[in-house]
Amino acid sequence: MESVPPPALRRPPVQRRSAERLARILDACADLLDQTGYDELTTRDVAARAGVPIGSVYRFFADKRAMATALAHRNLDRYAARVTARLAAGPALGRHAVVDVVLDEYIAMKRTVPGFALVDFGVPGPDAPPADDPNGRVADLVAPLLAGGGGADAVLRRKVRAGVEAADALLRLAFRTNPSGDPELVAETRELLHAYLAPVLD
Repeated sequence: MESVPPPALRRPPVQRRSAERLARILDACADLLDQTGYDELTTRDVAARAGVPIGSVYRFFADKRAMATALAHRNLDRYAARVTARLAAGPALGRHAVVDVVLDEYIAMKRTVPGFALVDFGVPGPDAPPADDPNGRVADLVAPLLAGGGGADAVLRRKVRAGVEAADALLRLAFRTNPSGDPELVAETRELLHAYLAPVLD
């Protein structure tokens, strides 16, 4: 999956120094999300944590939602890279095993990646723009992986989209119940995905 600058960026970095500064800003944003939550997050605090002038933050982002949106896009890029690396690391897996990899990497990121608990692939809150569709982006990533050698047809894409929506709701509950993810609810999520997707995977 090729990384492209997220639409939230005012000005994509061109030089290496600028890209490194952007990465520091997003790292600081992620760290502060774990400490303060999204509502208390401010661009000024992010700038201070990143060790950059506040103007550097506004050079890239109009506001904190744009900054968190860019973090969400980076998270999706990193998720795609992790899943791809897992799938490339060993022998070819059956499609049910691919479902396990997709789920396991998401749960691993939820447990270990700074800021991911609040901003995984989308930004929390009711004021998200209508065009923002993080579950759609995840489904677009996962469907081709489950298609095997061919392309993902309309039925597979629809089933994967529905599966992603259901898994998202269950995993949110699992991580609300237990900061590490309630193991029984995680197991229910896995069982649901395998059962629901079986007609298009078997």
